[in-house]
Amino acid sequence: MRESFDDKLHEECGVFGVYAPAGNNVSGDIYYGLVALQHRGQESAGMSVSDTEGPMGNITTKKDMGLVSEVFNKKDLKELSGNIGVGHVRYSTTGGSTPENAQPIAMNYIKGSLALVHNGNIVNAKELKEEQMYRGQAHYTTSDTEVLAYEIISERVGAPSIEEAVIRAAAKLKGGYACLVMSPRKLLGIRDPYGLKPLALGKKGDAYILSSESAAIRSVGGEFIRDVEPGEIVTITDSGVESIRPFADTGRAHCIFEYIYFARVDSVIDGISVHDARIRAGRALAKSDKVDADIVVGVPDSGLAAAEGYSYESGLPFSLAFHKNSYIGRSFIKPTDEERRIAVQMKQSVVSSVVSGKRVVLIDDSIVRGTTIRAIIEMLREAGALEVHVRISSPPFLYPCYYGTDVPSAGQLIASKHSTEEVRKNIGADSLAYLKTEDFASMVGDLPICSACFDNNYPV
Repeated sequence: MRESFDDKLHEECGVFGVYAPAGNNVSGDIYYGLVALQHRGQESAGMSVSDTEGPMGNITTKKDMGLVSEVFNKKDLKELSGNIGVGHVRYSTTGGSTPENAQPIAMNYIKGSLALVHNGNIVNAKELKEEQMYRGQAHYTTSDTEVLAYEIISERVGAPSIEEAVIRAAAKLKGGYACLVMSPRKLLGIRDPYGLKPLALGKKGDAYILSSESAAIRSVGGEFIRDVEPGEIVTITDSGVESIRPFADTGRAHCIFEYIYFARVDSVIDGISVHDARIRAGRALAKSDKVDADIVVGVPDSGLAAAEGYSYESGLPFSLAFHKNSYIGRSFIKPTDEERRIAVQMKQSVVSSVVSGKRVVLIDDSIVRGTTIRAIIEMLREAGALEVHVRISSPPFLYPCYYGTDVPSAGQLIASKHSTEEVRKNIGADSLAYLKTEDFASMVGDLPICSACFDNNYPV
């Protein structure tokens, strides 16, 4: 994990695809869909489009490092003309942060062309790459997305359709993933059999949309239809949507951190409102212990709903204590504690009149290294807070994630090396408590989840 100034975990990326009737141009909707998914990745952005009535190999791609608004301009969107397309925002976990690893991956091959975007991590990508190298393919690939693209192309040579090639390739994969594959005539969405990574299906007029989150579908004026089911492959053509479930039921393991932090608060994933899940997490925190305090505040943005829930359950008033600077731009490396502290202050500042003379319960979604929460506590005290009691709406991070969430090695996780009391002293809080793993049921009911980064119980 990069030692970025906000000291937060990062999702690998977000995907967004549109299939519209012939004669329409989807690049604008993909652009705004990617903007709505920008929280899932800020290192690079890209888009591939094609015209279903044009030449079979006619896929146009634009991708580069930077935010969506930095990569594309009006001229780009005009040149990216077509009625079918896929887009991507990336934060790298497998493969370096370089332009070469930006997505989509667009390729021509003997039977045509394709473009692919991918969210997640293929844990057996190294083995697949070695097999491809033995076959004389993919000797220069650096990302698991390229490995997947080559696997589909290899299968397409002997498969009667792109759908069958995708089925054969996906059958070899292990890990968590949501992929969109675009051929010049079809748009396919694939979700891993465990449902580790989210993928939603929507509609806007006569156009169909596939997106990492339902909120991005609504942001472009579309209607959320349903989640793509774990292990499901959907194919969108001018005939509509077709669905197949070619894989055996492995049991489900949805990523709990989508509800804790990653997803937008206005998204609904696998039938559960992200906002409501965070409210319930805050309620669970308040039920666990009683704090003699005056107000509850949340760290923007993902800590706010949990702070509301804590307020509802505890009866303490909820207050907005932070001003967030929305124009700070991308995360950047800060090599010293002092520079990290300044960077935190640049990103958000404390409203002194809210906290001065008050005993504060501070709600945040997680503690990774502890550098950010320590700086925030110092800011609250400088603003006049008498006490700062920290409550975290997730359990302590103890183990790495192998499915596309950028959890660092255990040695870099403060909770893996220190007790709760030691962490409390390290960050300078008056008290510290975490959500319990058994409280996940309060958040998401009986939804089967992956919580391996907390309990070492890996589904794959």
